[in-house]
Amino acid sequence: MMFCPQCKGLMISSGGQLKCKKCGYIREIEAGDRLKMTDKRIEKEITIVDEEDKVATLPTTNIKCPECECTTAYWWLRQLRAADESEVRFFRCTACGKTWREYD
Repeated sequence: MMFCPQCKGLMISSGGQLKCKKCGYIREIEAGDRLKMTDKRIEKEITIVDEEDKVATLPTTNIKCPECECTTAYWWLRQLRAADESEVRFFRCTACGKTWREYD
């Protein structure tokens, strides 16, 4: 990161120059400046680990199964989307084992 020599604010690259976001100071990018250029955004991989042997230790709730209409299911939460979005609630029927999800 580059910092402004006047106000110590963060400088951003714009049109071959570095510009301070705080005070507006501008200077040309020099050969000694180290900038990282990227062509595309790299998405983070999401891995869900389903631990079948630990299901029996999960809490249960009263909810109707869409498959067998049993009214008891195990439930757990997982963060599948960005950190600023709500978690996804998963349910697994105690009778037939069907798993489904519910979004907030």
